[in-house]
Amino acid sequence: MGKSRTKRFKRPQFSPTGDCQAEAAGAANGTEGEEDDGPAAELLEKLQHPSAEVRECACAGLARLVQQRPALPGLARRDAVRRLGPLLLDPSLAVRETAAGALRNLSACGGFDVCDDMVTKDIMTPLVALLKECSAGLDSNEMSPQEKKDQNRNSIENIANEAMNVLWNICECSSRAVSIFNKEGCLEIVLKYLSRFPTNVDLAISVAYCLQTVTEDNPELLKSFSAPALSVLESAMLSPVSSMEYILLKTLVAGTIWNLKDIIPSKSQAEIINAILKILSDVLDLDAGETVIRMHEAEKQRLEAAAETEDVLESTSCGSLMEDDEMEEIPHKRKVRRKTFISDLLPPTDKELRETIALLTAQQTALEIIVNMCCSEDPSDDEWEELSSSDESDAFMENSFSECGGQLLSPLCLSHEVHTAFTNYLIPKKIFEKTTFPNSTAVDICSRSPTWKSLVRKMNTIQCRALVCLQSLVSLLDVDHLGGPAALQTLAQHLSQLLFSQPDFAKHVDFLEAISSALRALLQTMASKNISQCMTPDQLMTLCTAGIHSSNTGVRVNVVSILGITGSVLAKEDGTLDTLKTIGCFLLEVATKDPSLVVAGEALDALFDVFADGKEAERASVQIKLLSALKEFQPVFKMKIRKEGRGKYSPDQLCVLDNVKMNLRRFVAYQETVEKRLTT
Repeated sequence: MGKSRTKRFKRPQFSPTGDCQAEAAGAANGTEGEEDDGPAAELLEKLQHPSAEVRECACAGLARLVQQRPALPGLARRDAVRRLGPLLLDPSLAVRETAAGALRNLSACGGFDVCDDMVTKDIMTPLVALLKECSAGLDSNEMSPQEKKDQNRNSIENIANEAMNVLWNICECSSRAVSIFNKEGCLEIVLKYLSRFPTNVDLAISVAYCLQTVTEDNPELLKSFSAPALSVLESAMLSPVSSMEYILLKTLVAGTIWNLKDIIPSKSQAEIINAILKILSDVLDLDAGETVIRMHEAEKQRLEAAAETEDVLESTSCGSLMEDDEMEEIPHKRKVRRKTFISDLLPPTDKELRETIALLTAQQTALEIIVNMCCSEDPSDDEWEELSSSDESDAFMENSFSECGGQLLSPLCLSHEVHTAFTNYLIPKKIFEKTTFPNSTAVDICSRSPTWKSLVRKMNTIQCRALVCLQSLVSLLDVDHLGGPAALQTLAQHLSQLLFSQPDFAKHVDFLEAISSALRALLQTMASKNISQCMTPDQLMTLCTAGIHSSNTGVRVNVVSILGITGSVLAKEDGTLDTLKTIGCFLLEVATKDPSLVVAGEALDALFDVFADGKEAERASVQIKLLSALKEFQPVFKMKIRKEGRGKYSPDQLCVLDNVKMNLRRFVAYQETVEKRLTT
């Protein structure tokens, strides 16, 4: 029903400790329903224990328990949030950290309802107080003796990191939490944490995630960004460090700065867009598949080296112990010696895996930012200043953020200059490269490794995001900026090959929605420019037959629209009668039988396009008895809109459906004249 619209990406709900366990896992462990109250009650009771160690263990237990979704109702009944909240300000730093970790997992795994309930139960009060105390603690530690400073700072920064993740998750799900963020002046606190990016990139990344969330569509907060605040963002985004974790940090900060576009001084906008696009371009330049292969091999070599060192140390330990007169103490001594040395050798985390995940997340984030840039709402007619060339984008104009009191432009839009900048940074080309299937060797490596297996899904997500990104660019950029007609035909062939090289593509819903959206936008653009299309009728019907049975409404809307676009082109050509009849019968079937009025409306819209003009289309419409079918369906469609519309569909959808209803009446009248002319 009209042109396809690209989705804006919100930050996905994030599980900091890995994927939350599904209901089935909880059921298998016997933790469903009321049975959850047993461990939940015991752990919650221990939160009040006088011993800090017991309280810490109880928090750690709850952090694990909340990952079992069936346990959440029992925890809610026992008011877990109100009982965990005060422990954020516990005298013990260890208890504070584990309590924040439990709330972090709860907010990540519980979803929107749980996060909103956490705000209702006033979790923001102790959370904000904790963030303020951590900020003050870091300031006081600056004057402490070195050893005490390092110990306390690490503990405080760890607590702050957990607390920031709680804040991010809650603000992602609750507008009330964002309002509290604004009113409590949390921006100054989190920017102070972000400024520690040279020494604590993990904390800085958590802050950047949160900032990207709270700065989106939040004009009240934008007023709080002073020149020093913007300078902190500038410093983080232009950090010279090139590790994968810093790449993720810079990408997230770039997304935040894009959200602040309304307050950027006009004289600095060209430099800013170049800086943002350079970061996104550099991120997309990296080969994720090769990185997976290289980092997995590095992990393998590190672990092998550690194992060899362990064998040497164990052998040395055994030899020295055999010379000991007290032979009976050998087992005890060997165990202690081995534990001591191995704990020194092995790192606390899997560095290679962490860095690889950071790169994959950075690439996904970069693609989401590009989509959101293409979907900026309420674009103005004001044009940007002419953008500088790419070699000027390594730094902002001197003092670029120091003049926020100057004249500001209205919201930025994808003007001709921005289109040119996208082309200069080869953004379309790099997005095109990311639409290919993930490196098969990398997928095989990850599939065979329990700890790396989740990366397969991340690589597939990057492909889907790239396809959605491609949809946005095809819809918005001029054909010349996309490489011309030949490039569009090559792109159409590429998408067709992607689709039909995977026999079971219909089973992969995210992929099918993304590639059908990209195809829809591409075919629409090609049709509007009279560029010949390359999908065969058989391919077209294979896609549509598979897609129309998808449970995803978006997929069904896309395939119906693709049929309408292709059919309207074929209607103007000779020798297409049989294909048009097949398309018409298919669309009629969808319009009259699909349970969604949105899909049915799209199918009717497609019928209007296909059979609006052309001799072949007129002959086909008569032969499939299109007029009688639509006359019979017309009152049914009106009744469905009246009965189902108000409760199931948005005002915008209802407005479109009303237009379809009106167009159906007109189209029936037109078909009456066609049939009368051809049958007399």
